[in-house]
Amino acid sequence: MNRSEVIQYINSLKGYEGYVQFSHRPIDMKKDIFIDKEPKVEDEKEGFILEAHFFNGVDSVTIRQINSEWLVDENRAISLDDVHSYHGIESLELKMAQIWRAKKDKNCANMDVLKLEKVVFAGFKKEGEE
Repeated sequence: MNRSEVIQYINSLKGYEGYVQFSHRPIDMKKDIFIDKEPKVEDEKEGFILEAHFFNGVDSVTIRQINSEWLVDENRAISLDDVHSYHGIESLELKMAQIWRAKKDKNCANMDVLKLEKVVFAGFKKEGEE
């Protein structure tokens, strides 16, 4: 995706929460964090979206700027069995889900072995959640 396409894509996400990190400034709690509201970002001429993470309770989206384009990684129906919380900015706690896949391992007699494939954003920890 190009710059305008990634902004249009983010603004089309309905029912997602998440955050955007711009290249030229720190995260602004009022403009860049979307808790209980749909994402809406403006094209900032000074910088660009460095990365963004969104979650709708089932699907996770990761966006990363690489060279002159943006990679959008959509992960559907992620398992929330292996979720860990991490301190974000201010009092925010981020939840990250580990995605494991069975892959044949030559060091284990070519049996399927669970291997960590990726870690994706799984929302913000809400008050009262463990």
